[in-house]
Amino acid sequence: MLKIPSLALDSRLPPKAGLGLKSEHFREVLQTRPDLGFFEVHAENYMVAGGPLHHFLGRIREQYPLSLHGVGLSIGGEGPLDVAHLQRLAALIERYQPQSFSEHLAWSSHGPVFLNDLLPLAYDEATLDRVCQHIDQVQSSLKCRLLLENPATYLGFETSTLDEPDFMSEVIRRTGCGLLLDVNNVYVSCVNHCRDPLAYLDALPLHATGEIHLAGFAEDTDSLGERLLIDDHGAPIDDTVWQLYLKALERTGPVATLIERDNHVPAWEVLLAEAHQADRLLSAAGARS
Repeated sequence: MLKIPSLALDSRLPPKAGLGLKSEHFREVLQTRPDLGFFEVHAENYMVAGGPLHHFLGRIREQYPLSLHGVGLSIGGEGPLDVAHLQRLAALIERYQPQSFSEHLAWSSHGPVFLNDLLPLAYDEATLDRVCQHIDQVQSSLKCRLLLENPATYLGFETSTLDEPDFMSEVIRRTGCGLLLDVNNVYVSCVNHCRDPLAYLDALPLHATGEIHLAGFAEDTDSLGERLLIDDHGAPIDDTVWQLYLKALERTGPVATLIERDNHVPAWEVLLAEAHQADRLLSAAGARS
């Protein structure tokens, strides 16, 4: 297993709630200094040399811990990783010294074509080897530990020979990467595949959890009229996800928790209220532990 250096001297996010940082909230954050544990940004939005995004992120980074979340590495892709993309990530990490860097167990590129989506994998030995090789390359190139996010999925592959939690456990064992536990993704995937969310949660390597994500979902029906959930980050966190989050905290203890809202972004006060709700549950988990 690779020995992975930390991102920063204090390499853990505080066990508090954080928010995804949106440009419409830059000035609000700087003027009001909200009581939040951290902010998270999508790395690909900052892969430019300068401009207002970097100006405001630099000022906010002086006051808050930072989580950097990637959406374009295509760790599960069949082709080699994009070395230029890795170099841009390395430059961002060097510039902002985030306390956390994460990516998805998914693929989004095929040859020269990049798809603006996070697509599922077949869980078999060949995919396992490829994902581990890619994560080893990422961690070696970036000189930091990657947190791997469990996906939200809408289909499974007949060729899969491994269960998803077992696949993730083996990736984490082999590479030394950590887990980004997306509780909403657990619920969405389990509803879509008729699984027990608690059993799924218990099968994950929760000891490796470095960050938790919470988000809202959209609801539809599939071609058979069955319930279908979509991880759209465009709604308030559902009560069922809050309840599953409580169960997760009983198993992990307090862990830095991000409130994700990327579509239909509400008023700032609404986002803060969800963050404060997560903080109350984190404080209760800390008292229990």
